[in-house]
Amino acid sequence: MNQPPQTNTNRSTISLVNSREEIDRAENDVLEALDRARYDEASKFAVRLALEEAIMNAFRHGHKSLPPTEPVRLVYSVSPGEAVIEIEDRGPGFKPEGVPDCTLDQNLELPSGRGIMLMRAFMTSVSYLDRGNRVVMVYRKPDPAEPVGAPTA
Repeated sequence: MNQPPQTNTNRSTISLVNSREEIDRAENDVLEALDRARYDEASKFAVRLALEEAIMNAFRHGHKSLPPTEPVRLVYSVSPGEAVIEIEDRGPGFKPEGVPDCTLDQNLELPSGRGIMLMRAFMTSVSYLDRGNRVVMVYRKPDPAEPVGAPTA
């Protein structure tokens, strides 16, 4: 009898309010899933940093006019080769293309855009859905056979 292929995927949905304890607990849940999937320290650092930025952006910007008890939804899925993280806030959303590029000289002193830049730098892909109140970030584990910084075809 044929068995369906086993997937080693950890999935979870977490509703969290703007509390450092809850945010830390959610981040630890994701890190534990990465540990179970045997992600190395550099990969865990990258995912944790992007996750922290996305959660903080949701509360700081998306929920700025909402009560602190209004939850943000975190959905994550971790498999041995890929981690997918989705953060959805209940705010009005935004247009990511409207955020100034914080690496341009004229924007260096502006207090916005750094979190998005870090998320994009550390994740394989970052996209905003719906009205800009939901971000989906994907991290693909690097191929250990490929040297770091190797040119791609």
